[in-house]
Amino acid sequence: MELPAPPRNADVLFVAGEHSGDQHAALIARELQEQHPDWGLAAVGGPALEKAGVQLLHDLTKDSVVGLVEVLRHYGEFKQLFNAVLDWVETHAPKVVILVDYPGFNLRLAEALQKRGLSRKGGGTVAVYQYVSPQIWAWKAGRRFKMAKVLDELGVIFPFELECYKDTDLPVEFVGHPFVREGYENPIRYDPEGPLLLLPGSRRQAVSRIFPVMVQAIREYRDAGGKKPCVCLYPEESIRSILENELERQQVSQELIRLLAVDEGTPASAVLTSSGTMSLNCALAGLPGAIVYRAHPLTVWMGRRLIQIEWLGIANLVLGREVYPEYLQADARPDKLADVLQECLLSSEAREPFVAAAEALQEHLSGTASTTVAQRVTRLVTT
Repeated sequence: MELPAPPRNADVLFVAGEHSGDQHAALIARELQEQHPDWGLAAVGGPALEKAGVQLLHDLTKDSVVGLVEVLRHYGEFKQLFNAVLDWVETHAPKVVILVDYPGFNLRLAEALQKRGLSRKGGGTVAVYQYVSPQIWAWKAGRRFKMAKVLDELGVIFPFELECYKDTDLPVEFVGHPFVREGYENPIRYDPEGPLLLLPGSRRQAVSRIFPVMVQAIREYRDAGGKKPCVCLYPEESIRSILENELERQQVSQELIRLLAVDEGTPASAVLTSSGTMSLNCALAGLPGAIVYRAHPLTVWMGRRLIQIEWLGIANLVLGREVYPEYLQADARPDKLADVLQECLLSSEAREPFVAAAEALQEHLSGTASTTVAQRVTRLVTT
């Protein structure tokens, strides 16, 4: 595998392997372009970065997987791409590599850049900036010491993460969460007259496990007399194909569950959402609902041995309490989920805890960010 050459100077390379990271990176790219229109920006990322005007070398978001079993299945493909990215950096020497989340791939890349002598930490000229911390507060806390050896700087999006790196010499700053920054448009908004919303996620394997039970829950809701229509948002076409195949398998029409691209957004009255980034959008909109998650049994077994967190939902983690009830694995039963939807729609009082949580999240995630990622990257490029 060989990645294309940049059309001009290569100042910044983004590496973003998930749709959420791709969207976060696109916001940074637009800010950099406004401040430095002569810079060359390239990415191993996704459609949001490409739409922002960044040269897309490879769509890594199409390869996004989660869980031990799924990663092993795709190991060969990732290895080829990994080596291609290393070769590209060595050939075109960007001034800064911005690694956006996706730690399984990105931290290995940072380590390889050091070992090849390409990064500043390895004696080279390329600065390596990690944006979004891996969840070391949940598992693999020891990786912070390796991060200090291979990264030049880290920008975190949750203020409590600063404490996690206090015993390292890695420069870490809270840069604010992208969902509460000025100019960000939440694709979700609450409307008591709006449809039900399904958000099965952006990773193909996870969507294939989560969406079927969500569809069954909507069928149970309708069988029990529920009248509201339903909308399901998808991040890109390969996910849409999975959703369409499942609706066909369950013989459910797209009149019952309408599919919309996530950038179209939607009003909604209640939600069933996976535990990922979109769940935080729902929480910031004060949208009532529940977290639904199913993974491969082996992945779950490994996770229970390694992960030390009480909740999966981001809003629950940030606030330290279960705002969104979580239905995981066998507990994610269609009848339970249908009941949750009915309860969310009973009265305006049912939404009150979610409104209070939205206000708390807004304040918490805005925090006291003293700098932006674009400002930090500019300093790295020019020093």
